[in-house]
Amino acid sequence: MEKSAKTVEPAPPPAPLNVPVADSHTHIDMQDAGVAETIAAAAEVGVTTLIQVGCDLERSRWSARAAAEHDAVWAAVALHPNEAPRLALGEGGPKALDAALEGIAELAARPEVLGVGETGLDYYRTGPEGRDAQQYSFRRHIELAKRLDKALVIHDREAHDDVLRILEEEGAPERTVFHCFSGDAAMAKVCAAKGWFMSFAGNVTFKNARPLRDALAAAPPELLLVETDAPFLTPAPYRGRPNAPYLIPYTLRAMAEVKGMTEDALAGHIAANTARAFGY
Repeated sequence: MEKSAKTVEPAPPPAPLNVPVADSHTHIDMQDAGVAETIAAAAEVGVTTLIQVGCDLERSRWSARAAAEHDAVWAAVALHPNEAPRLALGEGGPKALDAALEGIAELAARPEVLGVGETGLDYYRTGPEGRDAQQYSFRRHIELAKRLDKALVIHDREAHDDVLRILEEEGAPERTVFHCFSGDAAMAKVCAAKGWFMSFAGNVTFKNARPLRDALAAAPPELLLVETDAPFLTPAPYRGRPNAPYLIPYTLRAMAEVKGMTEDALAGHIAANTARAFGY
């Protein structure tokens, strides 16, 4: 008889936060637990608001439905940067990308949808042949966020210069969020000067993440958010196990240590910042 695959035990719940915060970026649709179970586990540790993020048209529809059905959940909808070339270079060609963007625009107008994202550029997984489609899609999402007065949620992987250039060319929305901030201290200072929010995930706790911690140290508390990007980027010491919103306190406490702030003081900033960024 075949042996069953080894089950990865979930990370234990952390001590609850005294000051409730939001998980500014999560993918409940990719996690094992259902929405209600995820909300309840997060609330137990002081994570009382979840921003559920879609990465393609179907997942964005799912995100909007989840937000409509649960008071603790808000949605962000978009085509992930890697989705844009998949559509544009596929059988449907550029028309398929445009059709999907129209679908995102319809979803983004809904009241339970507070963000347009995650959009942006990803040069890690998409080669040069897909960059035009990514940049076109990014520009369309920027225009949509501005037209609807929604937060713009940016995915930026190995594409810092082009992300900043396109934001400058198009004019960034009033509320712009760099999800899973991946820049260095110099980029954090650029974002701070522009008033852009920087959201840090569990990878800020990794041993090899010194440049990311330097960026966090340079970022003003008034522009900081915290996220899981669950089920990815589980914070230390539980890296490798599935991530979920209830693990936010581990990341927040590591961030407070880097900032030289008390946990409660940082949580107060993050709670206010997330509400301001997304307009809830």
